[in-house]
Amino acid sequence: MTETTELADSAKQELKARAKAMWAMGDYPTAAQQIAEVGPRCVEAAAVSAGDAVLDVACGAGNATIPAAQTGAKTTGLDLTPELLAAGRKAAAEAGVEIEWIEGDAEQLPFDDGSFDAVLSVFGCMFAPDQKRTAEELARVLRPGGRLAVCAWSPEGFIGRVFATTARHMPPPPEGLQPPVLWGSEEHARKLFESTGVDLAFEQQSMTFEADSAEALLEEMEVNLPPIVAAKALLEPEGKWEALRAELLALYRETNASRDGDYRSPGEYLVIKGTKAG
Repeated sequence: MTETTELADSAKQELKARAKAMWAMGDYPTAAQQIAEVGPRCVEAAAVSAGDAVLDVACGAGNATIPAAQTGAKTTGLDLTPELLAAGRKAAAEAGVEIEWIEGDAEQLPFDDGSFDAVLSVFGCMFAPDQKRTAEELARVLRPGGRLAVCAWSPEGFIGRVFATTARHMPPPPEGLQPPVLWGSEEHARKLFESTGVDLAFEQQSMTFEADSAEALLEEMEVNLPPIVAAKALLEPEGKWEALRAELLALYRETNASRDGDYRSPGEYLVIKGTKAG
């Protein structure tokens, strides 16, 4: 192993540790209510049905995991952050479904080859540092004929622009780290799944962010949404948060499609659908 590879591995481990801490900040289960409709759509895209063995990778608090279990599928949710798994367990109990919750890494799934009939991820696996390895792992644990459905924010969409705006104010990432929203590009997704034996199809979809106003949505996100909470925690002590906040508010106002005094903005995302060769 070369020094460069060792440094790259060390950087990945540091990024995962940071991500684990970041996603425990704020109140992601509350923030995720804005995107709740996407979970059932992902389950439908993977044609999940009763009796299927289903894995939801980087499951968060269960936006897709719980709807999958409600079909009668034998469902497993995997995430890096224990606090999100705890929230998922609570939500599953309230929904009356049984789910196996596992703390784990999307780049090193703790399952045998061909373990699942369907593998899902809703705005989750896209945040793993090694995108190619993650795609290979999703494919590896699919059985022949198994179905894949991954939802990823589009680079040019609202959340993609929020990420890009935030990144301009943050310390530069490690060299070679690919932006998560590249998962939302068809061309990039095809490259990620090259040689995995998964035949891909794509669908552009959109959901709607809603609030009383652009200001209200930003206030909600800076309290609840972990990446924004983390950015504020880092930048505010240095007197740099207000500059980012002003840019984000301008973006929210620009993307507001409502003319009724409230806030409605489309959140564009790509659905990566696949079937593993038999």
